[in-house]
Amino acid sequence: MTVADIISQTQHKMGRTIQTLREDFVKIRTGRASTGLLEHVMVDYYGCPTPINQVAQIGVGDARTLTVQPWEKGMLAAVEKAIRNSDLGLNPASNGELIRVPLPPLTEERRRELTKVVKGMGEDAKVAVRNLRRDANTHVDRLCKDKEISEDDQTRAEKEIQKLTDKYIGEVDKTVGEKEKEIMTV
Repeated sequence: MTVADIISQTQHKMGRTIQTLREDFVKIRTGRASTGLLEHVMVDYYGCPTPINQVAQIGVGDARTLTVQPWEKGMLAAVEKAIRNSDLGLNPASNGELIRVPLPPLTEERRRELTKVVKGMGEDAKVAVRNLRRDANTHVDRLCKDKEISEDDQTRAEKEIQKLTDKYIGEVDKTVGEKEKEIMTV
């Protein structure tokens, strides 16, 4: 493995960390309705847990309402039950063909709690990025000990890895700031 391979892999993994953070942020409810809110809900589809988006179409009715339309009428009750039993605290209502999921407005206290959760997730992402830096530096050190690269190359590689780390930690901060702003907007 070369220094370029190590840096390339590290950059890919750090990018994946940011992508995972953004995917996790979609699950955090803000004041607006988002189809991503229900993506992790699992429906009992004939005895097999299945993601809700594989058994129903999810749409946004208006700013505070999601609509869920199961592809099979027989799945209406199972989908409604799955949404009600999820950890989201939602109360769906069915009209026989379509399930409406009203999103209650967030209180100021709940918004502050959510910003704390977002900051915690951001810190976890930063720790993951720093762990990737440590792993990359360990690989570079091993190459130097095995005399595959010089100490100058090792120093250059460590500086490059540090630049990547700084870049991705800045990206985490930016993503967290955007999500906090979104949550606090009434």
